Amino acid sequence: MSFSGMLNRLQGQPESYERKSKYKFGRTLGAGTYGIVREADGPDGKVAIKIILKKNVKGNERMVWDELDMLQRLQHPHIVRFVDWFESRDKYYIVTELATGGELFDRICEQGKFTEKDASQTIKQILGAVDYLHSKNVVHRDLKPENLLYLTKEPDSDLVLADFGIAKMLDAKDEVLTTMAGSFGYAAPEVMLKKGHGKAVDMWSMGVITYTLLCGYSPFRSENLQDLIDECSNAQIVFHERYWRDVSDDAKNFILHLLQPDPDSRWSSQVRRSTLAVGYYRQQDIDISEQQALNHPWLSGESASDHNLLPELKAYMARARLRRGIEIVKLANRIEALKMSDDDPENPDFPEDSAAAAASNVAEKTALPMSAASTGKEKLNRAVKGAIFREVVLAKVREMKEQEQTQKLKEEVEKQSSSEHNSF
Repeated sequence: MSFSGMLNRLQGQPESYERKSKYKFGRTLGAGTYGIVREADGPDGKVAIKIILKKNVKGNERMVWDELDMLQRLQHPHIVRFVDWFESRDKYYIVTELATGGELFDRICEQGKFTEKDASQTIKQILGAVDYLHSKNVVHRDLKPENLLYLTKEPDSDLVLADFGIAKMLDAKDEVLTTMAGSFGYAAPEVMLKKGHGKAVDMWSMGVITYTLLCGYSPFRSENLQDLIDECSNAQIVFHERYWRDVSDDAKNFILHLLQPDPDSRWSSQVRRSTLAVGYYRQQDIDISEQQALNHPWLSGESASDHNLLPELKAYMARARLRRGIEIVKLANRIEALKMSDDDPENPDFPEDSAAAAASNVAEKTALPMSAASTGKEKLNRAVKGAIFREVVLAKVREMKEQEQTQKLKEEVEKQSSSEHNSF
């Protein structure tokens, strides 16, 4: 055992803690419920390190061990790669490769052109990763554009699926999950209705992503949960002529098979296999003739058009940037709360400027206006003020609309009352 290892043990640190010295920690990239993610320099290049406070998962430590076990089992070119793990007295550290090429939609908007044919091949890559997960009995449960990242800034970089924080490895392929999971607008109806769910939730999310990629807006646009549940449960998918007239029928067909409210009717990633009884004593697996997502002709790219989708996608990203202003406020609040929970001031993993650094990282991705000469704290304050201002304006607009509706209703009631009085 090395001297540093002996010193760590004397301080009550676990044996694996010695591996922390291999990494030079850098800026904060983001934060979640249980911890933060920081960039770091490792022996083989830059990595992302998720730091989880043990006190935040007390009684639910299995969640961390399950994530570690799952990540170590996954090896696919379009899934972020597991690198290492270690722990301290009060934290877990999960190390993965760092994707530096940007989020899917951000990267697309940097291009001069993005066609339906390009979209079909992009979806094929993602679906290949999802199919691999499902073959390993893993459900991601949080598929969305923000979790689809390019590994590098090179033009031919691989697109990888990231963030397995709420993914689940099923004990049996037909196991039913009951916990709420997913992101607003991408979660399947069975999740929101708490009916129990499985692999089919990822296919629903793929349908939403594909629709959005082809037109620049979501198929479901309700802003509150109950309305969204109703909209998704009915799943009356509309392909508006203005935005969809140049998109192939195969693309629409592909989407419709994924956005089925009934998970049993929703296409899986591959051809399903069904077990049929043969005679009295043996069973036999046969392929259902129904074609499934990965075998859909749209993914070959042959029927996809060369229609440029970029103008619609840029409009989508402009709207997304406004929403992410609020994300900065929430992110900063989460990090400040996590810093207050850190019980190890001698080995701080939540630096003083972590909130500002994470906010700056979000702002960089969304092109929020921040002066390069400003300090981290000034950047955060400006972003927070801008986000709060937008929220206040939007709230005021909603209030004015409600007042107008109330006044209109009042006038109609008074008018009706007056006409009834005159009739006498």
